[in-house]
Amino acid sequence: MNNEEVLEALRQIAREKNVTLDLVIDTLEEGLLSAARKKYGTAENIDVEVDQNTGEIIIWAHKAVVDEVEEPALEVTLKDAKKFDSEAEVGEAVMQPIPFTVFGRMAIQAAKQMIVQKVREAERERVYETFREQVGEIRIGSAQQVLRGDVIVNLGRAEGVLPTTEQIPRERFRQGDTIRAYVKDVLRETKGPQVILSRTHPEFLEQLFHIEVPEIYDGLVEIMAVARDPGNRAKIAVTSHDERIDPVGACIGPKGSRVQAVVRELNNERIDIIEWSSDPETFLLNSLAPAEVQRLIVEHETRTMIAIASEDQLSPAIGRGGQNVRLAAMLTGWRVEVLSEEQHQQRQERKEFLAVPIDELPDIDDATKTALRNAGITTVQELLNYSAFDLEEKTGLPLDTTAQLLDEAQDLDEARHEEYAKQMSIPVEYTGVDLATFVADPPPLVEESVAEDEEQEAVSAE
Repeated sequence: MNNEEVLEALRQIAREKNVTLDLVIDTLEEGLLSAARKKYGTAENIDVEVDQNTGEIIIWAHKAVVDEVEEPALEVTLKDAKKFDSEAEVGEAVMQPIPFTVFGRMAIQAAKQMIVQKVREAERERVYETFREQVGEIRIGSAQQVLRGDVIVNLGRAEGVLPTTEQIPRERFRQGDTIRAYVKDVLRETKGPQVILSRTHPEFLEQLFHIEVPEIYDGLVEIMAVARDPGNRAKIAVTSHDERIDPVGACIGPKGSRVQAVVRELNNERIDIIEWSSDPETFLLNSLAPAEVQRLIVEHETRTMIAIASEDQLSPAIGRGGQNVRLAAMLTGWRVEVLSEEQHQQRQERKEFLAVPIDELPDIDDATKTALRNAGITTVQELLNYSAFDLEEKTGLPLDTTAQLLDEAQDLDEARHEEYAKQMSIPVEYTGVDLATFVADPPPLVEESVAEDEEQEAVSAE
């Protein structure tokens, strides 16, 4: 193979593997140095250069000119040095050319394998970086095989995995099925980058609306929050940056065509679309739709909202298995409770009955009462929220005093619960449980949530 053929072969490798010619040449030089190391025992005195313009491969060995050679890999006699350098003298260093063919077929094959390996690694890294940039986007692939429920997806230049945990419930795939999924993460694996896909992620729903709703794609309508119970129900909160555009109507589309396209993709997951509001109370009222709430009680300290609903609206507000109120909590980022007026009244009465003022603690003196009140503690129940050490630090009272206070408070609290259980004819262990409410806590980090109006249910599909 002449120099031009060598250069063209290297260029062809670069084109086929979509890597730079510099990488291929650097790898070839590294492979030839490795071959020299195997042949001579060292490659520290050897230079390899591949000319990118001509394809010529030049290999030199730096050797010392000596009268008698003791290390052939590092030394050369004056007589032999004169053959390639007429000005060579004993004690000087010369550069002895090494024919490419001297390495033999095995060495050349090893260099070739190194090129293939390096190019493969570079290609994997490039594919990894490409998909790394696509995290948060939707990709389309085909189901390659199903392994213990996980679906291996062919994405072209990479392999994707749709784990069972990231699949919509009751969804089944077969080999060859087209799959549209959200790129959740990309992992480096021995066989190449592995793309982790998801169809349950809230952002998958958001990205689908970006595709189906031009107003969202153009930035005229913005998705503010998303909440999903994958395969069952989702809520999406939207707002408009153009007063002429109805954000909810834009997402529904003509005759519900836009939302229906998303519903079909999500295996008939019901989608509620609501209008977002910067006012937390208004937003919560919207997010509990289709239920109508009579009033809200807001506790800013605990970020809790108590929604009071009529008896006929209580069930829709809570939803099947608490689904509606749970999604509303995820959507708003608040702790949400739904009660009827009667339940709220019962709760208040129970709270008042069980609350024992610190004045009722036996043998408590005025100084101790003042210390507790100054610390913001006015009831036995508040006192029981602390340990003896915490009380000592908070009130300045001696440790033996705080320990005694806690013992007396525990006895008094238990007596009050027993009295309440007797009055209500319920087991005493139930007196500490609020059975008249459904509570939904939002996750610590609300990624994106959503909600909608019952008016959209006819088009959003069961």
